[in-house]
Amino acid sequence: MNLDVNTLFLVTIYVEAILGLLLLFAWAQNMAIRAVAWWGFGHLIRAASVVLFGMYGSAPELITIDLANALLFTAFAVTWTGARVFDGRPVEPVYLVTGAVLWLLVCRLPVLADSVELRSMIASGIIPAYTWLTAYEFWRGRGEPLVSRWPAIFMLFAHGALFLLRTPLASVLPWSPTNNNIFGSVWLTVLSFEALLFTISIAFILLAMAKERTELRHRTAAMVDPLTGIANRRAFLQEAGVIAKRYASRPRPTTVLLVDLDHFKSINDRFGHALGDRVLEIFAAATLESLRATDLVGRIGGEEFAAVLYDTNRDKAAAVAERIRVAFAKAAQEVDGRPVCATVSIGVVHCEGVVLDVPELLAQADQALYFAKENGRNRVETASLDMLLTRKDEATAPPAVAVAATAAQNAA
Repeated sequence: MNLDVNTLFLVTIYVEAILGLLLLFAWAQNMAIRAVAWWGFGHLIRAASVVLFGMYGSAPELITIDLANALLFTAFAVTWTGARVFDGRPVEPVYLVTGAVLWLLVCRLPVLADSVELRSMIASGIIPAYTWLTAYEFWRGRGEPLVSRWPAIFMLFAHGALFLLRTPLASVLPWSPTNNNIFGSVWLTVLSFEALLFTISIAFILLAMAKERTELRHRTAAMVDPLTGIANRRAFLQEAGVIAKRYASRPRPTTVLLVDLDHFKSINDRFGHALGDRVLEIFAAATLESLRATDLVGRIGGEEFAAVLYDTNRDKAAAVAERIRVAFAKAAQEVDGRPVCATVSIGVVHCEGVVLDVPELLAQADQALYFAKENGRNRVETASLDMLLTRKDEATAPPAVAVAATAAQNAA
């Protein structure tokens, strides 16, 4: 199997340049993901290094070998930096040029200047190092649910491992300025085509990863309350439906909490809406600290929140609600140096029936929340049959009777 070296160099240059421009074009469409620009420049720098490699024999080795390899190492370092930027990590300028500087210094050492084998071993170590560092960066960010992250990790690790094969091959195949038999090797032909296929595949995988993140963020933005960072009403009801299906297949004691901040309009009027937003953020943080990771919490209205506690008995649920109330009252005693003294009222309803109907349970929790408000606020009330019947009677009573009943209840 013979390899047309000129054709390989031309194809590689065109492919690298086109992929680099494609990635830069994609970045121009969405500049929020800066890593795509880094990856695009990485491909363009690789194209430049291949151009210099292709000038071997017609230009000094300082350009065609030393500088070409320095650019190649920088290209892989830029790709690694793009992986760091992709997951929000800082750029490391020193490590960005470490490979290139190390290579240029090594090439000047007398003991290595005339040893192609040793220089080949060093080159075959620098590229896998940057490639595996790139794979490691993607591995560190595996908590983000991006499916395309996994083929990128696999391909980067495999490519780094295959690149190391060039070192033993270089030690057994002839290589000299006047001998190009190395290009006739079947294995080096395979490795060369592997490198070309890798650069094409990884570019499209990285582009797919950036696109997947954009779509994920759009979906997240549609399902997350931007102020508190917890589920919005739509997401809460959707996740509550998932819990209801789980309950149908495996019934476990489940509790629904409905929470409302007391006198929230007064807080906004006295301290301003900016501080009111801080109070909401403080409540969300206090609630998340009081709940398990498996519990569902969401903001379903302006100052109204709800939670679903699956597999939680009545006593534990009451303790959780009380913990939320106390934790928030303590955290909101003073906000940004202002004596806010914010509190919450919580309505609790417990379900051990055959069906978990979250909207119906929210309606019952709302009745319990009403009693918490009527009984002085800053308290937890658990829905009971008597409470629900009393509230129903008040709702169906003539206006005058309802007003009298409410007045009597307030007086008590």
